[in-house]
Amino acid sequence: MDNRTDAEIRADLSYLFDKGSQVLTSRMNAALAELGITPRGYCVLSKAMTGELTQGELAEVALLDKTTMVVTMDHLEKAGLARRRPSPTDRRARIVQTTDEGRAVVEKARTIIDGVYGEVLGVLPEPQREALLDALVALVGRGGPLEAPQAAPAGARRTRRSSRSV
Repeated sequence: MDNRTDAEIRADLSYLFDKGSQVLTSRMNAALAELGITPRGYCVLSKAMTGELTQGELAEVALLDKTTMVVTMDHLEKAGLARRRPSPTDRRARIVQTTDEGRAVVEKARTIIDGVYGEVLGVLPEPQREALLDALVALVGRGGPLEAPQAAPAGARRTRRSSRSV
């Protein structure tokens, strides 16, 4: 349990983002379990429905590294929710398609996820909720300071997770 004061936690932006993401993901995992899909699987399927994306492009949009994307796609294909087909323009690339069964799962999952989001955001009065969402979009959206990762300096070790505490 974190025994820091609200002021100390407020000063730890990395912790706030990490904690929120971690707990939201665990809630979504629990809520989506009945469909046999994870938030990551939902993310890939829903983004694949939007067009002709290669597995690599989809990994980038879904914020997944290549290895995680391959494992996720293997699971989705095995479950009959997605398929990969060769790209007509690049024989090394695979286009990801959501199957009809996958589309049905995405539709059900979207309803469940909307419920989780409503539950989480519902503790905030409407003006705070809108302000929070506007602020997050300003930070991570187009042109925001957290839109894209920064390249690590040459020779620096790359860590898998961000700092949990400053």
